[in-house]
Amino acid sequence: MSSNSDDDAQDVDHVLSALGPLPPSRHHPALVVVSGLPGTGKSLFCRELRRRTGVAVLESDALRKLLFSRPSYSSEESRRLFAAIHTAIARLLAAGISCTLDATNLKERHRQPLYDIAEELGAKLILVEVTAAPEVVRRRLAARASYGDALSDAGSAVYERMRREAEEIQREHFPVDTAADTGPVLATISREIEGP
Repeated sequence: MSSNSDDDAQDVDHVLSALGPLPPSRHHPALVVVSGLPGTGKSLFCRELRRRTGVAVLESDALRKLLFSRPSYSSEESRRLFAAIHTAIARLLAAGISCTLDATNLKERHRQPLYDIAEELGAKLILVEVTAAPEVVRRRLAARASYGDALSDAGSAVYERMRREAEEIQREHFPVDTAADTGPVLATISREIEGP
């Protein structure tokens, strides 16, 4: 039977191997922390950011299903998932690889470890809050449920619960309304990632 540390190391290896081709190493890599409720369009936003900049994207929903074939969404499962994600991010940044975390990140206590990692490794920290009007999100979640092939299992009940629990980002950040044209803010964030 393997120890927890062996499991944790394996989790990190699985996360890193799932990322595919990585962008070139940079002297000052960036960590983009994307926060937002289910259905607001975080993953689409992150995919477009990757298309524009090549940044590595760690998508928490996909990585949860990689590590846990039948996710329970328990606190222990989430602890293990985010421990692996945070370690993977630290390794990427230490190697000069810019990366993006696509997760709800709804509370400051969830975001703080990411702030700490960026600070410790001298990475540029870019915070993004993805939003959409509740009626837009509800339509998207209903459409997602009818297709049945989304990586996220979050439906409207999860959205409503999380909406009540979400905390404002306490630091300077980019607000992104995905019901509007995201082109200009994507261009700005892309320049931030690629700039000195």
